[in-house]
Amino acid sequence: MKRIQFIQACAAALCLAASSASLAQGYPTKPIRLIVPFPAGGATDLFARTLSQKMGEKLGTTLVIDNKPGAGGAIGSDMAAKATPDGYTLLLATTSTHSIGPAITPKLPYDTVRDFTPIAHVGDAPSIMLVPNNSPAKTVREWIDYAKKNPGKLNYASSGNGTIVQLTAELFKSQAGVFVTHIPYKGTALAIPDLITGKVDVLFDSLPTGMPHVRDGRLRALGVTTLKRSPLAPELPPIADVLPGFESNTWFGLYGPKGLPADMVARINTAANQSLSDPEVRDKLARLGIEPTTSTPAQLASLVAADAAKWKQIITDRKITGD
Repeated sequence: MKRIQFIQACAAALCLAASSASLAQGYPTKPIRLIVPFPAGGATDLFARTLSQKMGEKLGTTLVIDNKPGAGGAIGSDMAAKATPDGYTLLLATTSTHSIGPAITPKLPYDTVRDFTPIAHVGDAPSIMLVPNNSPAKTVREWIDYAKKNPGKLNYASSGNGTIVQLTAELFKSQAGVFVTHIPYKGTALAIPDLITGKVDVLFDSLPTGMPHVRDGRLRALGVTTLKRSPLAPELPPIADVLPGFESNTWFGLYGPKGLPADMVARINTAANQSLSDPEVRDKLARLGIEPTTSTPAQLASLVAADAAKWKQIITDRKITGD
C-alpha cells in the first residue's frame, strides 16, 4: 500500500511539473497585471508605467498597471501574495513594502520572504542631505561638527513616522553620533518651506524633489545617500565619504506570488533586464530620479534581506513606530 501511495505521489508531482513547464513554455498568452501598491502619479507608479511599456514589448503582451494603495503598500502587496502563481500577476515592491514594513508593522498579512517569488531588482532612488542656505555647514563633516557643538538644539524634518526619510536621518544620527530632534510632516513637500526659512535644520529628501530647490539657489545640498557618486547628481559627494558604509536608497523590485514557475521567472527577469538596458528607458528613469539596475532573482533576495535587517536594527534601537 505504501509503495502504491509513493508511486501515485511521484506521478502527481511529475504531472504538476509537466503542467507548469507547458504553461511556462507558451507564456504569456494574455495581458499581465502589475500591481503598484501606491497611488497613481507617485514615483513608484511613474516608474512602473515607464518600465511596463518596454517590458510588454519584450514579452509580447501588455502590462496593465493596477494601483492598489493603502496601509503603506501592504494592501496591494497582500493582493499580489495571494494571487495565483501563473505569471499574470506581478508586484512592484519597494523598500517600504518589503524592508521597512515588516519591522514597523509586525502583523502584516503576508510574509515578505515566504509568500513571494523574487524576480528582479529594477531600480534605486537615492536621497540627498539638504540644509538651509543660512546653515553654517557647507559640508557633511561641518554639519556633524556643528551638531555636536549644539546637542539637542537642531532638528530634522521627515515625511512622517516610520518613513524612509525618518529612518535615513536616524541612520545618519546613529553613525555620526549626534542628537537631533525629529519633526514629522505629512510629506516632504510640506517640510521644504520650513527648511528654506530655517525653521528646520536638515532634511533627507529624494533627488527629484530636492534638487530643483538646490539648483534654484533656495537650499544647499551637502551629500548623496549612495555609496558612490550618483550619475543623477555627480556634483554631490557621498555621505559615505565621511561616514563609511552610510547608504540609504529606496529600491524597487519585481516579485511574483510564491510558487511562480522558474521558467516564467527567467522570462520576466530577462525582459526586465533588457528593458532597463534600453537608453530611452534609462533616460526617462533618470528624470524621475531613479537609477535603473539589472539583477538575478537571487541578487534581489540578497539585497532585500540585508536592507530589511539594517532597517529593523535602526527601528528597534531607536524605538521607531509608524503613523
